[in-house]
Amino acid sequence: MCKDCNCSSAGLDKETITVEGMTCGHCKSAVEKAVRGLPGVLAAEVDLENKTLKVEFDHHKSSLKEIKQAVEDVGFDVP
Repeated sequence: MCKDCNCSSAGLDKETITVEGMTCGHCKSAVEKAVRGLPGVLAAEVDLENKTLKVEFDHHKSSLKEIKQAVEDVGFDVP
């Protein structure tokens, strides 16, 4: 059980999402900031070279669909 928010690791998911259109550090920051702003997201890390976003989140608080929508809302494509 997490001391900060009382969540259980049983509700945590780790996903790697392909994100199209990212080309620079600003793109990286925009995607990470958007995803980290969602409830239950513990980590979000963009790999520009591989065009991926690795995200760790509590699926009881945010869904994978909501994470993908946050990426699209800042202007990038999630195929």
